[in-house]
Amino acid sequence: MSLLQNHPVSDFVKGIFMGIANIMPGVSGGTLAISFGVYDRMIGAVSGIFRDYKRSFRVLFPLLAGMSVGIVCFAYVMEYLFIAYPFFSAMAFAGLILGGMPALWKTWKESLPAENGKNGGKIPISHYLPGYAALFLLFASVTIFTSSVRTVHQEAAVLQADVKTSACLFLLGIISAASMIIPGVSGSLILMVLGYYYGILHAVRSLLEGIRTLDFSLFSQNFYLLLPFGVGIVPGIFLFSRLLEYLFRTHAAAVYSAVLGLIAASPAAILIHTGSLSGTLTARLLPGIAVFIFCIFISKKFED
Repeated sequence: MSLLQNHPVSDFVKGIFMGIANIMPGVSGGTLAISFGVYDRMIGAVSGIFRDYKRSFRVLFPLLAGMSVGIVCFAYVMEYLFIAYPFFSAMAFAGLILGGMPALWKTWKESLPAENGKNGGKIPISHYLPGYAALFLLFASVTIFTSSVRTVHQEAAVLQADVKTSACLFLLGIISAASMIIPGVSGSLILMVLGYYYGILHAVRSLLEGIRTLDFSLFSQNFYLLLPFGVGIVPGIFLFSRLLEYLFRTHAAAVYSAVLGLIAASPAAILIHTGSLSGTLTARLLPGIAVFIFCIFISKKFED
């Protein structure tokens, strides 16, 4: 068992990677949470925050602090890396994701039902496997399909502060919460498809620039612009966390089958969406494999 198990410092570092994942199109923070072994604890802490707020605080604080650092400090760095070194960046995230697959596979096997039949005998596992296989293939296919979406780069996009934009941002906040909770869902990719990704990214950058330069006018303008988006995330997280907690409790094996499909397809989805496979790979292949293996090792060290 890892010495880093459930340690606040370890959770803080995991949170940083999860924050970075949440701002990178095609990458799912929820998928990384499962690979790092913090997903179940995170869902339980969010859904049970009113029942045991002290425990929830201990679980969520280091994760949320790390995510904040990942989003704020690495927003510029990670975008640059994915633009300048898309293959190596994609291979790094692929390794981080696949590093958690053995533990997830073990959890899936432990969740397989052993129900009693009408005559008191156990229903053979072969009765369930076709359905689980179908879920695996369905969600893997959806992940690959959505990764093929291409959008026009709109770095100059600027959101206007009006009632319509605020209402849309509130709804988008609820939708984006799904990417933090539901494995395999990239909130940034959804925002890209809907045409709001670069506008929100521009507002976040302007907000940080206002803090850096002590420009209160620039800060307040973008703070109030982003406020509906942040407000929408809060109920979205609670809504999806309660739903998933129920599904994991009542249909664990089926949910894990779907999650396995999402995670197994995620590395390919990241490579496809970032265009990392374009051009010649001869000179980049061996270093990329080295980065991939190293990140698998790091992910396994982060496992609980």
